[in-house]
Formats: sequence, C-alpha cells, structure tokens
Amino acid sequence: MVNFRNILVVSRMIPYCLKAIKVGVSLARKYDAKLLVLHLVTHPGDLMAVNAPGLFPGEQYKNYMDSLQEANERLAALIKQETSGGFPIKELVSDRNPVEEIMKLVKEENIDLILMSAHEESRIEHALFGGENDAILRKMPCSIMLVKK
Repeated sequence: MVNFRNILVVSRMIPYCLKAIKVGVSLARKYDAKLLVLHLVTHPGDLMAVNAPGLFPGEQYKNYMDSLQEANERLAALIKQETSGGFPIKELVSDRNPVEEIMKLVKEENIDLILMSAHEESRIEHALFGGENDAILRKMPCSIMLVKK
C-alpha cells in the first residue's frame, strides 16, 4: 500500500479548489502526512492582457473577479478552521510560472502526491490555465490526483 508522507494541493483561488483542499486535509489526516497548499495567483493585469476584443466579455471578467474574492475568503476560512483545530497546513503563495513553482516544491518538499482541481473551469480559466495543467500532468515525478467538483 502506498503511504503518502507529503501532499501538495494546488489552488488557483477559484471556487473549485475548496474541494481539493478538503480532500487534501482528509488524505493528510488519513496518512498522517504533511500538507502544503500552494496558492497560484494570477494578477488581474495578466487577465486583461489576454482579453482580446470579444474574447472575454466585461461582465464575465467582473463575475470572475468577484468569484476569486469570494473563493479566497472561503479558502482562508477553511484553512483557519483546520489550523485552529490543531491540524498543521503550510500555505505558500506564488505568482511565478506554475509548472516551475510546483516542480520546485515537489523536489524541495519531497512531495508524494499532488491534488489539483479537474478541468471544470470557465472559458477564462481554461484560456489561462488549460495548457499549464497539461504540462503539470506530464512533467511531475509524483502521483497526481484530480479532484472533481
């Protein structure tokens, strides 16, 4: 049987990541593993840079930013609840290249398992993250679990 010792949850601060973090907490408790949560941040300026005319309607962009803020608050509350209950979670935030950042963490922290949200995103998120998720799946030397909503 596989015994996971170091688990990394990749969070893009979108609503789907809440379930991935909950699954990460559950698995870390089950295996008595160390849990790391990496929040990958995309700056609003980056989002606007890919906003070719008509590609992402203004209202969808506003809804996306509102959902990011709400998800960020829910993530913070979830992690605070777990850590206040005595469960240690190491949180990291990065706005760097996601594939490189995850690869670095996998090596530095001896990650056995990566948890990521499965592709259930909107057009905006797919345009921003779709290729990165594929690269992560291909390049990582450890097991990866995709968590569906």
